Amino acid sequence: MKKLLLSGLVLFFTVQAFAQAKLLSYDDINYLLHNNISKADTFFNAKGYTLAKKDEKKKLRSYALNINGGTYNKVNLRSDGKRLYIEIDTNEPAQYNMIYNSIAQYVDKQSTNDDVQLFKVKDVGEIYIMTNDGGALSPIRKEYYIRIASDKSITAYN
Repeated sequence: MKKLLLSGLVLFFTVQAFAQAKLLSYDDINYLLHNNISKADTFFNAKGYTLAKKDEKKKLRSYALNINGGTYNKVNLRSDGKRLYIEIDTNEPAQYNMIYNSIAQYVDKQSTNDDVQLFKVKDVGEIYIMTNDGGALSPIRKEYYIRIASDKSITAYN
């Protein structure tokens, strides 16, 4: 009985750790901002995302990840010269928690108003987080819109 319970717990935590590996953290954001947009394809494929849209003229790429339970992560990357901008649209609370917890030790400045949380993060730039209610489809679930604007000194390398 104890072995069955122990193996069940190990399986549960293994599945949870695997699910967390698909979400973006501070290290992932830092990697994306310091590398050019073409390296993002390999990075997101390794995490299990699919390329939803690619526009070479506008230097825009969109990736999507459907998560069990009806949640999703949509990531848009936009290159403006050598700077990269990241937008994450999600209704997965674990994604919000992953970013919030992973940037906690790197926050230089933080401010919050009714609609937006702003974090000035070391080696990344500014992270804006907007939270909305899930609407009529799911009033309990919240939608998170996370925008990362890289610092002026951070440029993507080839």
